[in-house]
Amino acid sequence: MAAAVVTKTAWKLQEIVAHSSNVSSLVLGKSSGRLLATGGDDCRVNVWSVNKPNCVMSLTGHTTPIESLQISANEELIVAGSQSGSIRVWDLEAAKILRTLLGHKANICSLDFHPYGSFVASGSLDTDIKLWDVRRKGCIFKYKSHTQAVRCLRFSPDGKWLASAADDHTVKLWDLTAGKVMFEFTGHSGPVNVVEFHPSEYLLASGSSDRTIRFWDLEKFHVVSCIEEEATPVRCVLFNPDGCCLYGGFQDSLRVYGWEPERCFDVVLVNWGKVADLCICNNQLIGVSFAQSTVSSFVVDLSRVTRSGLVPHGLLRSNEPLAQPTPTGSSLRRSYDRPSTSCSKPQSRVKRSSESERRSPSSDEDRDEKESKAEIQNPEDYKEIFQPKNVISRTPPHTNEPFPAPPEDEPVTAKEAVKPIQPVEVQTPMPKQELPESFQRPPIASSTPMPRAEPSVIPAARNEPIGLKASDFLPALKNQSQAELVDEEIMSQIRKGHKTVCMVLTSRHKNLDTVRAVWSTSDIKNSVDSAVATNDLSVVVDLLNIVNQTASLWKLDLCTVVLPQIEKLLQSKYESYVQTGCTSLKLILQRFLPLITDILAAPPSVGVDISREERLHKCKLCYKQLKNISNIVKNRSGLSGRHGSAFRELHLLMTVLE
Repeated sequence: MAAAVVTKTAWKLQEIVAHSSNVSSLVLGKSSGRLLATGGDDCRVNVWSVNKPNCVMSLTGHTTPIESLQISANEELIVAGSQSGSIRVWDLEAAKILRTLLGHKANICSLDFHPYGSFVASGSLDTDIKLWDVRRKGCIFKYKSHTQAVRCLRFSPDGKWLASAADDHTVKLWDLTAGKVMFEFTGHSGPVNVVEFHPSEYLLASGSSDRTIRFWDLEKFHVVSCIEEEATPVRCVLFNPDGCCLYGGFQDSLRVYGWEPERCFDVVLVNWGKVADLCICNNQLIGVSFAQSTVSSFVVDLSRVTRSGLVPHGLLRSNEPLAQPTPTGSSLRRSYDRPSTSCSKPQSRVKRSSESERRSPSSDEDRDEKESKAEIQNPEDYKEIFQPKNVISRTPPHTNEPFPAPPEDEPVTAKEAVKPIQPVEVQTPMPKQELPESFQRPPIASSTPMPRAEPSVIPAARNEPIGLKASDFLPALKNQSQAELVDEEIMSQIRKGHKTVCMVLTSRHKNLDTVRAVWSTSDIKNSVDSAVATNDLSVVVDLLNIVNQTASLWKLDLCTVVLPQIEKLLQSKYESYVQTGCTSLKLILQRFLPLITDILAAPPSVGVDISREERLHKCKLCYKQLKNISNIVKNRSGLSGRHGSAFRELHLLMTVLE
């Protein structure tokens, strides 16, 4: 009987020449552990499939070296920040530039995607932190409190907080809704390079150039423990998915830490050098590092790594008993309240939005956005990764197999460095039949929409009426060979239902005339009252589309009338109705929610104040209606598409109601 083969705990998987010049940044896709993006001094962002030699896609448009990269949780978007302060967002599935974000005055040092909404946070050498809305190409908030470069940004797992680490030796925790610092953690004696949230508990880890790793309690705002006995600074950190330990990537090793008490469970020697990012997939830890123009990937078999236990390495004092590790999901520290959304754990790379829902740069946008390109350099890998054939949601998701571990007793040589295929801008699509490898040329990406089922929400922009077919208006052919139709038969079919349509349009026109007459002789509230009285949501939508354009028209008494209508619009099957309802609700939340909460929280007044009592009554009515709407918003925050993102944004604004 053959003896069992002993395999390595850690090994080098691959080494590639990633750019024609020095590599300046790289990041792994955390969902699959198989997607790698690299940025270089050649101003390009190259996308790779881990353990494959050729570049899948090359993203161009930046004019200065890439300083920072990040991949979204669902691995559909990638954002890159440059030395000049510009930020570009690409859609990987559609293979095109999505947004160019301008506003920073210096190098982009850090980026992170919001876990649920279409938002990106950026930190810069100019000391500013900006929160961007990717859909609307705008900066929502600007956070200014650091005094030196912001090196790392991380959103909390529930999406309510943002942690920032900077060269000013501080870690700051920001409340996204309030737009201010919740707490400033001081204790590091050098620049703080990395920060990471615990996946479930109110705990934050930070690593600094002072060669320490500190753990911070986010409920009591104090330091839990500090690991100080390291020879070199930690380069990147990552919590285990179940939260049992923290992995630290150092110059020549991977270290596994516990924090209550502080201790090192294990040390794995990995000569990866400048390790830049870590991720976990299939019980394997993937690490990537760079040196000049080459990028190396490494694998650590976590089944052979001690993540808790009785034999710590070095940090525990010899005269102190070893406490048992805190079990996962411990009640000693609070846990995050995550919104119920399908975005929290992407199960498969399913294309969930149609091509019409993806916004491409319009003719009046920046010229450099048009010049940005996504060049497909390996069409086969691109189709395999970003355009899967199993788009039906009930199809079992594709799972990546773990990388095979090499035998312990055999020397392992990394794959030879392979230069990326130079982009060839060919406009013709790939033919269906396979060509010899020497004749294949990678084309520029052209995304083809996948066939999908009828949408449950009727989109606002469409080329043909939903549910109508041209054949319904033509008489059925009795003889298939009959080529001509009689004009009278055609006209009779067209007239079917014509009277009903005319009645609907006439009634709507009459209602709009009534609303306009009230508008010209009275105030906006009476106009809305008359629109509501028609019992026709289409009239309410038409009126709200006008009112939404002028924020000064909104008053508190108007909110009491509009909010019940917004509740109906948000549950409509028409996307245009949902969009109008979201826009109106956002205006109300931004203008009146702080006022409503302040008035309700104020102590009762002395004496009789009729105007104050009326205002208090309106605030109570609005608050009750907003609570009802918040349940709808929360339930719909997991939808995909544009309105799904709008619901997630509204959910963030309404957290004060919870």
